[in-house]
Amino acid sequence: MRSPLALLPLLVLLAGCATGRADGSPKIQTTSEANRESITGAIQAPLRDVNVVRTKIPEILLQAMADPYGRPKPASCKGITAALLPLNGALGADLDEFAIDQADMVDRGRSSALGMMASAASDVIPFRGWVRQLSGAERHDKLVTAAITAGAVRRAYLKGLGETRGCNPPATPSHVKADSPVVEDRRTPKFPIRQ
Repeated sequence: MRSPLALLPLLVLLAGCATGRADGSPKIQTTSEANRESITGAIQAPLRDVNVVRTKIPEILLQAMADPYGRPKPASCKGITAALLPLNGALGADLDEFAIDQADMVDRGRSSALGMMASAASDVIPFRGWVRQLSGAERHDKLVTAAITAGAVRRAYLKGLGETRGCNPPATPSHVKADSPVVEDRRTPKFPIRQ
């Protein structure tokens, strides 16, 4: 029988583990998304709770956190596009872009089942909320959320700069999304007002 202390070096090595997506995509994931992505993600849920396995934050999002409103260099359409492409890779499709969502009922059911499996795996940790606080897992999850927010703000700022310069997409918003409803402008009257 091995002593629990024999596992200590292994735990120390694993303590700094940062994980990416199972499919190799650079898109960042929250803990909830990582738990629902695959069986490996669901099994790793307790390790995320004790901060042994962590979501890797892409460098571009860390830069966005440092200065979300920094001007791109060069501040040309080409420079704005070059600054936007890594953000799109880290964040996924923007609101004005067509997201490839081919999730059918089977995929959604699979995701729900993996979420339940991750929840059951995490339930083995007594006082899970306190463990997440003390291990730093909660703090890291907040850092991931802040990085996603900073990246979204940076992307919106760059697209605004691109629009003022008259750039073409992706350096400017497309303003048209196929599945968006037509919005009626109610500020202007339908009939001319007589004076």
